[in-house]
Amino acid sequence: MDELLEKISHCVEFGKTDRSSPYPPDMKGQEGADELAKLALESGIKPGDILDKALIPAMSVVGDKFSRKVIYVPQMLMAAKAMSSAMKHLKPFFQSGETKRKGKFIIGTVAGDLHDIGKNLVSMMIEGGGWEVIDLGVDVNTDKFLKAIAENPDAVIGLSALLTTTMENMKKTVAVIREKHSGSKILVGGAPVTMDFCLKIGADFYSPDPQGAVNYLSRLVS
Repeated sequence: MDELLEKISHCVEFGKTDRSSPYPPDMKGQEGADELAKLALESGIKPGDILDKALIPAMSVVGDKFSRKVIYVPQMLMAAKAMSSAMKHLKPFFQSGETKRKGKFIIGTVAGDLHDIGKNLVSMMIEGGGWEVIDLGVDVNTDKFLKAIAENPDAVIGLSALLTTTMENMKKTVAVIREKHSGSKILVGGAPVTMDFCLKIGADFYSPDPQGAVNYLSRLVS
């Protein structure tokens, strides 16, 4: 059982999605995270154990490597793709309530901004950290954020902006969320965003990389 979980973790860390995926070259033709997660469930391993003992540790290693610039966006995306291929087998158990997640995380790129690579990386990392992610997409106006919060009142909120011109929209959205949902935890991120800006607009947390957001969320539920 432990050996199977270690194999899944290895596949996620190194971006081996399934048997047909050519990357990494030294695992060509071998089963990937997709097949191994399915096999683990069929072997009687609990979905929560696959998440807690294989996927979360692997994505934590990936996030740490990314933070230290040992790997870059392409490797991060491949790892996230492998993680998602395993998660598709686990999702029915989460949706039925049989297996619990740590919480819900609403994320979107703010109004006027169509960039999504950073947002997608954060979404994948946080899902790999054991959270249910509600991804609102790009160019998300304040009303759409408010609707999602109303439907998921205990969710943590993440706002992304990649343009200095859309940081003003981030500021406005945070102000309205604060007014209507004062207890909500709000994370902000994106290339031009800084901790100073985060504090200035009244958000709770800023991280320059996805792993920082995952670590912050873990502290919230610990």
